[in-house]
Amino acid sequence: MADDQQSPLIAEDPAERSLVDDVRQLVDDGRTLLEAELAYQKSRALVAGEAAKAVAGWGALALALLFFALMALVLGLVLALTPKLGALAATGVVVAGLVVLGAISGITAVRRWKRAAAQIAEQEPPA
Repeated sequence: MADDQQSPLIAEDPAERSLVDDVRQLVDDGRTLLEAELAYQKSRALVAGEAAKAVAGWGALALALLFFALMALVLGLVLALTPKLGALAATGVVVAGLVVLGAISGITAVRRWKRAAAQIAEQEPPA
């Protein structure tokens, strides 16, 4: 670096430097760094937000299509069982099967919830 382009932090004579000026420069540099970090994190959050919107949209579409596929399966089961059992009995069998599967799923969800809550609370999980 040339002598006429010396850094603003370093005075020609160390005796001319002031602690107050050094602290002001440090505060200014810290403020600049903080502003740059905030801008960087804000841009990261915007990118993450856009990605989250896309993931949520595609996830919602996937869940909707899965729901309709399951509804088609239920209707197909009712139609397949109707000739053998009759319309009401076939509907009852399919509904009963769905209720049993729903109950098993619900019981499993409650057990897992209790286990997770016990782990968070650092207690022994229930048997």
